[in-house]
Amino acid sequence: MSTFWRYVRVQLFVLLCGIVGPLFLVIYFASGADPMLGWMLWTGLLVTALDVLIALVITGFGAKSAARTAEMESTGVLALALVTGIHETNTRINDRPLVKLDLQVSGPGITPFATQDKVVASVSRLPMITSRKLVALVDPVTNDYQIDWERSALVSGMMPATFTVAEDNRTYDLTGHAEPLMEILQVLKTHGIPVDNMIDLRSNPAARQQVQAIVRHAAAQQAAQVPAPVAPVAQPAEPTIAERLQKLETLRATGSITDAEYSAKRAEIIADL
Repeated sequence: MSTFWRYVRVQLFVLLCGIVGPLFLVIYFASGADPMLGWMLWTGLLVTALDVLIALVITGFGAKSAARTAEMESTGVLALALVTGIHETNTRINDRPLVKLDLQVSGPGITPFATQDKVVASVSRLPMITSRKLVALVDPVTNDYQIDWERSALVSGMMPATFTVAEDNRTYDLTGHAEPLMEILQVLKTHGIPVDNMIDLRSNPAARQQVQAIVRHAAAQQAAQVPAPVAPVAQPAEPTIAERLQKLETLRATGSITDAEYSAKRAEIIADL
């Protein structure tokens, strides 16, 4: 979206919220510039000027943020940001809690580093935060970063990650497997393919081949990690009456039991007949 149209949208929103200024001007001029309503002219001009100024500030901030995001998308490195701590700030923005996150960030081409960030824990973001796995776009030179919530939804398991490989006639499920999903996101970013709910790579053979290799490798690792079924342990057979009597005789002969114990145990064995 161009800066001009961004400004138009913001200006309309601000005027809607601050309609008093333009309304005073309309009333003043509709009354034929009645001197008795002169205060409406100056008040309307002041409020309208403030509306325009606020719209320009918001537009400038939004354009700067959009430009920074575009630059990070172009030159930044995709990194995994592990949430090592979550702290409340006792602050709410639009009735949503602002939380402080301790992050451990690592990725290809950057030295791992620890940092803190304050984010709004909205309903959609909270499951990603509590899963402890986020994706960040990192400037490899300055270590400046932005949390990428769309990619984080995929890596954290909040978004299903299934891959259908026609050659294998099979669909692989990598939902929640952060490592291969990060590799796949790297491939998509390298080829300029945006993350969407449904991605068809048939028009990009190079990316398709790389993604298929990652998916198959991850599936093979999952299969190797499945524990083999444990064979049931055979229970020793119960000794027969004859074997029990023979053992009892041996215990008596070796003096391990007294005659009274021998008689009592022998009577118990015979009673089982």
